[in-house]
Amino acid sequence: MTPMNIFRTTIERLSREKIIKRSISIDGKRGGLFASPDAQLKYLKPGANAFDQDLIEIATEYINRGDSVWDIGANIGVFTVACALKSQTGSIVAIEADTWLAGLLRKTAAREEYSQCEICVVPVAIAQSNSIASFMVAARGRASNALEIARGRSQMGGARETQYVPTLTLDTLLNELVEPDFVKIDIEGAELMALLGGSKLINSIRPKFYIEVGEDVAEQIYKLFDEANYRCIDPVSKQPIKQCVTNTLFIPR
Repeated sequence: MTPMNIFRTTIERLSREKIIKRSISIDGKRGGLFASPDAQLKYLKPGANAFDQDLIEIATEYINRGDSVWDIGANIGVFTVACALKSQTGSIVAIEADTWLAGLLRKTAAREEYSQCEICVVPVAIAQSNSIASFMVAARGRASNALEIARGRSQMGGARETQYVPTLTLDTLLNELVEPDFVKIDIEGAELMALLGGSKLINSIRPKFYIEVGEDVAEQIYKLFDEANYRCIDPVSKQPIKQCVTNTLFIPR
């Protein structure tokens, strides 16, 4: 292990379950949130560099006042907060299987600036069936947590512990939650399983989707949305594409 890797590993371990206050600005509106370097070390960076700017940009461009949003794999809630600031009066559902991160999301949701926009935190994993599944808490940042069946991705660095969590399908969520205008999915390799449990959501409700797509399931996910009459969009160029990129927009025709 190189000195840099040793240093990073040390910082990651020292930061476990530490909580800091940060804020996000979007369209002149500022909202606070509770973050942790235990999720990603980048949350220690100053200013806007602390957050994934693609999430801010997607919320800025595609979320309108009054929209309802499902943030699946919410982590600390960067997209949740950005959508709440844009929507103002809609329902924002933050779905996060890690109960520790879900606790941070609840603290953020209780802040005064979100009092007009309902933020609902649901501590479950999304999968192809309603069940119970083994869930791995990443040895590195909790942003890389994953269902064991999905295997996660290389940045996990292994698992520090394994928990058992309830799983629900996307279509099951429709029984209790406000129908979404926009769905973001970032669940570390389980994205295809989640979509296979969302036939009604995709074909009848037809929200926009923003999905982190793994190479191993990219072809299947493209086919699923193409057959459902969605356009596949590169969020950077904003042009239609014939295959998924790492983060892909799906817009119903």
